[in-house]
This record gives sequence, structure tokens and C-alpha cells, in this order.
Amino acid sequence: MTASDAYAKAGVDQGAADSAVAALVRALGAIELGRPSRQVPLPGHYASVIRIDERTGIALSTDGVGTKLLVAEQLGRFDTVGIDCVAMNVNDVICVGAEPLAMLDYIAIERADPEVCEQIGVGLARGAELAGVEIPGGELAQLGDMVRGFDVAGACFGTVALDAVIDGSAVRPGDAIVGLPSSGIHSNGYTLTRAALKGLPLDEDPEGRLGRPIGDVLLEPTEIYVKPVLELLRSTVDVRGLAHITSGGLGNLERLAAEVGYEIDAPLPVPPIFALIQERAGVPDEEMHDVFNMGCGFCAVVAAGDEEAAVETLRRHYPDAQRIGRTVEGSSVRRR
Repeated sequence: MTASDAYAKAGVDQGAADSAVAALVRALGAIELGRPSRQVPLPGHYASVIRIDERTGIALSTDGVGTKLLVAEQLGRFDTVGIDCVAMNVNDVICVGAEPLAMLDYIAIERADPEVCEQIGVGLARGAELAGVEIPGGELAQLGDMVRGFDVAGACFGTVALDAVIDGSAVRPGDAIVGLPSSGIHSNGYTLTRAALKGLPLDEDPEGRLGRPIGDVLLEPTEIYVKPVLELLRSTVDVRGLAHITSGGLGNLERLAAEVGYEIDAPLPVPPIFALIQERAGVPDEEMHDVFNMGCGFCAVVAAGDEEAAVETLRRHYPDAQRIGRTVEGSSVRRR
């Protein structure tokens, strides 16, 4: 079985998705404004930045929770998926060095259910508190002819000084890669996860290997990294690149505008849920690392001389934060 075979068999063809995105980008590139573009060039990056004057930019991102929502429906628990929605957006916005300020939510639902929507709102509010953002509004769309169940997505914006935008172009060989632990699967790879774990009772812990019921592990909210990363950015540490580790795993480091390779020689521990998924789905290591975060949810690339200070700062929030690798000459991500 080659990389991405199991994911495609489960229902997600990443190659087709990449081609679809490229098609969208081509179409959007044809927009005629009649004026110079205000976009800051950040091809392939986590968030977009629009100039509002000579000094300030607005960082923008949009994302959703994905098929993790099907697990929430199966368990009848909706009070954490709002946290996921906030996390998937704000964690992208901070990757350009911006401070997230506000977010709008969009809920598409088969029919309005006050109890379900209240639970979603509880999660959104908790996520907003953790990220330090406001949610001043949003949209609830009843789409019974189109939607079975519901979908939750959002859009976030923040501000960043144009001379402080972080795109990874300052990264040099020898820089330190500091990894922050994930809280579990986060909000990527659930199509493969659900296929792998199909038939297992979600209210049980198979063989006692997870420490709690599978359902609790699967609904563990995506970690929100905003406050520790902002603290790092406001310190004296030379932060050269920031990467939200989502689908694609540590390959997300390659989205940074740096002509370097990334050698991972001290990875963070892998939570046991990933071993369970891999065993039941028969997925090779390469694909596991391509689909999941495998225990590392966020990376900061810092100047080699600032490694100790960066780790010390981040360990105030995450005691298990550590240097997981270094940048090297060449390209791609290599694991040792």
C-alpha cells in the first residue's frame, strides 16, 4: 500500500484535493481590480495578509472542523467542536506573526436545533477565551435540502505589522525546530480514523491502552497555541518560521518560504491513539506521518542561538516542548 492509499480508500483523495485547490487559485488569480493588489505575497502559506496602510496588514484565514463532526453526532456531544473551529483558524493566523483579534462562525444545519446550537456555542465561546479573540457575529443556515446533520466553519482575522510578517524566508540551515505537543488527533484525518476504528465501541477503551474511552480521545479539542506563540513573538527570541501541523504532518514545514530541509531527530512522543489507528487500518508509517500530526501540533523555527530561550519560554505553557530537529542544507522533511 503506497502513501495516501488508505486515506483515499477511506474517502479522501489528497491528490484530487490539491488539484482542485490549484484550479480555484488559477480562477481567483484572474480577478481584475482596476488597482494594484493589496495582497502580501505569501504563496502556500497558512494565512493571507492584506495591506491596509503602509505599516499594517490584516491576516485572514478560514477553516472548519471536518468529519470530526460525525463523531460528535454519533456520541451526541457537541460542546467541544466549537473549540476545534476556533483552533483551526487562529492557529493558522498566528503562523504569519499576526495577533488574532476576532472570528466569525458559520453553521450549516439540516434544521435548527436550539440544544445542539447552544452546545456548539459553548465550545465557540471557550475557544474564543483560550485564543483571546471575539466572536461578534456569524451565520446559521438551515439547509435541509442540502445538508444531513451539520457543518461548522469559521473565518478569523488579526493584525500584523508589515515589517514583522513571518513567512519563513529568514530561516537558515542550522536553525532549531521547536515542537509543541498536540492534544491528540486535532481536526485532521478523521475520515481515515473513523474507517480504522469502525466497529469499536466508543464508550470503551480497547485493551486499556488509551487510558479513557475512545470517544473521549476522538473528541479531545484541537489545541490552541495562540497565547504561548504570541509570548514567544514578544520575547527577544529570533522567530524565523511558524508552522501549524495539520494534515500533511511535519510536511507543513515546507510551506515556509525557506530554501532549506528539515531534519527531525528528536520527535515528540506519539499518543497511543495513532498506534491503534495504524494497526487497525494497516497504514504504513509514511502515510501516518502524511495524514496526522503524530503528537506535534505546532512548530517554531528559531535562530540556533535562541534555542534555549525559545524552549524555556514555551515550556511555561507546554512542559513537554522541545527541540525536535534542525534545518539543514537541501529540501524536504527527513525523519531519523
